[in-house]
This record gives sequence, structure tokens and C-alpha cells, in this order.
Amino acid sequence: MQTETECIVLRHVKTAAGRTMLLVFSQKYGKISIGTSLTDKNSKSKSSLAIRPFTYGRYELYKGREIYNLNGAETKKSFYSFGEDIDKYIAASVALELTEKVIGEEVPEPRIFSLLLDYLNNLEKRTKAFDTLLIAYEVKLLGLLGQAPVLDRCTVCGKAMEEKPKYFSIKEGGVICENCHTDFERNISEKFTENIHSQSPFGLIYAPKFDIVDTLRYFAEKPFSAFEKIALNTPTSMELKEILREYFSYHLDVGPLKSESMM
Repeated sequence: MQTETECIVLRHVKTAAGRTMLLVFSQKYGKISIGTSLTDKNSKSKSSLAIRPFTYGRYELYKGREIYNLNGAETKKSFYSFGEDIDKYIAASVALELTEKVIGEEVPEPRIFSLLLDYLNNLEKRTKAFDTLLIAYEVKLLGLLGQAPVLDRCTVCGKAMEEKPKYFSIKEGGVICENCHTDFERNISEKFTENIHSQSPFGLIYAPKFDIVDTLRYFAEKPFSAFEKIALNTPTSMELKEILREYFSYHLDVGPLKSESMM
């Protein structure tokens, strides 16, 4: 079967006999593997860019019994320049690795594909505070995956929040009210209740030092362009990244990301 589709290259691996295996996020087919004889010896040539991570292009494919093979490629946009800024490179790498982990093999995800491409385009233009844009991407990604946290009511008792919630439960998947948190505290040991966030029988419970409801809603609803002049302060960024990482781990079984070890 011959076909063509737009793809974002997630990573590539060199194999025996000079072959290269690409793992790409394709617009038509979702996450697929592509075999090619192209090499990246000349890292700035058009053919080399087409098989490097952070490349967006149109790929002509032939589907064999098990994998796709590359017949030809047209590079539409290369984000090769990310490598010139280590912080920007990490922000891009984390997004690609996280996306790879949450999308299925050969399951089309056109909305997530568009979201990732939009993120990369906006990241390219950004000059600082890359973590803020990455957090926005992760929040939007949760929404498209159907795993957005509940923010308008207590996820335990279901009661509408009359005041700004103080607590966020990873296991329950959203905010919890004061009464339910008090009930939780009665069931955990004193050494856990002394911490800002605690591993309890009910899962990780956070007491964020920022307005988590308004922050998550803003990131979920606003386009990436709205964050052009916005940067979270360092404590808020670090706490929100920790909450999101625990959330992805619990609800989507996403383990530690190799790209985050570079931070």
C-alpha cells in the first residue's frame, strides 16, 4: 500500500546495514515506525533534516507487512534551531517524549497532532520562560485525552465549590473540598499531615500555593499565542510541573521522562 501523510519526527534509531528507523507522529495514522536508508551525515541537507527529530514534513510511504518504508519526504518545517538553546531544546524534547508515551500505535489523533505542531511553532518564537509554554501544552493535552482535572466541584462528594478550593487530589482527579480533606486527614498518620503534599491511602494530595483552578483554566482555554508575554514565577512553575507529572503518572501511566533528566 502506498500513501502519504504529514508527520512530526519524534525520534530516530540507526539499525544494521545502514538503515534508520523513525518513530513519527503522523496526521493520518497516529504513531508509526518508518524504515529508511537515508542518513543524517549531512545534518543540514534537506534529506537529512527529514529524518531528524523536531522535523515536520510530508512523507511518502509504502506499507509492508509490519512497518512503513520511506519512499520520499518533503521537509515543511525544521525546528533544528532548538539545539542552539538548551532550555528550549529540553522543552521541545519533553513535549515530544510525553506525546509519544500517551498516543497509541496507529491510532489517529489529528487534534493532538495539530496541538503539538502549534506548540512547536510557538516555542520557536519564544525567547524565555519555556516552562510556561510547556505547562500550557501539558494542560491542553490532558483535555484532548479526556483526562482534564475536575475544577468546578469536589471530586469526592460532588458538591459545587462555593469558595476557591485549597486542595488538589491526584487520585481523585481534581479539587477536593475542605470537609473531604478533613475526612482524609483522619485516616492518615501524623507524619504525613505535616507535609504540604502527602502520600496517603487516597493518593497524593496537594495544597498549592497558587490559585490552581484559575491557572489551569487559563492554560486550558487560551491559545498558545496568549502566553507570549506571560511567565509563571519559578516556585509556581516548579509546583505545577510536579502536580502535572504526578497526574500523568497516575492517570496515564507515564513514567519518568528521560528528557527531563537533562534539566
